[in-house]
Amino acid sequence: MNTTLPVIDGHAHLSELKDLNREMDEAQRVGVRAIIGVGMDIESNRQTLAIAEAHPGFVLPAVGYHPWEVREGQIEKNLAFVEAHIDRCVAIGEVGIDYKVKVRKSLQREVFGQIVKMSVRYDKALILHCRYSHKRVLTLIREAGVRRAVFHWYTGPADLVREIVSAGYYVSATPSLRRSPPHQEGIRQAPLERILAETDCPVIHGDRESRPSDVITTLEEVARIKGIPVGETADVIFQNTLDFYELPPIDR
Repeated sequence: MNTTLPVIDGHAHLSELKDLNREMDEAQRVGVRAIIGVGMDIESNRQTLAIAEAHPGFVLPAVGYHPWEVREGQIEKNLAFVEAHIDRCVAIGEVGIDYKVKVRKSLQREVFGQIVKMSVRYDKALILHCRYSHKRVLTLIREAGVRRAVFHWYTGPADLVREIVSAGYYVSATPSLRRSPPHQEGIRQAPLERILAETDCPVIHGDRESRPSDVITTLEEVARIKGIPVGETADVIFQNTLDFYELPPIDR
């Protein structure tokens, strides 16, 4: 019997890992049962789909169009790629609105609006990036009737968490809980039943690039903030992830 903590890394940029095979092996060694691989543009989407095909049942792909990558003249082909491959994916992501990046806000909203319609049309979960735009994004997806969405690496207003949860959506936690007060407060405000765990690898948390195995740190930090045993935390978040992505049972 596997005695490691059951966990799914709910958000990983696998196409950016320097030694993918090593990191995948390490993730499985520490108890990671699956990884949600996300894309940002056509190339990373294509790579993520290929990685998922090479690791069936372990890497579960999402295709997206990240606000950082939105460019005039490239929108139609990026959205067409997402739609063409959506049936192979557990979600659409990473997508959203970023009011800090130097991409015209009106263009971001136009693109995100089309993605939201796609989410509703195909009933696919959204993996959301919403730096300085949490309230706006929540309003857009709620009004459109999006059924499933996760506010990735939540660092938005603490008082917005109640609205997010009331709308039926989730927030996700990362290893940056170790050092980010806004992230800590957001996760503190969310009920455990509405939290997913992730790494956003290979983003740097602290002093090094993260990897899928670091999702164990995420679990430990959520448990610390909630004052709940890490085993209980792992069990609840594991089930949350299965429920959110509507995945078939995965062996714990």
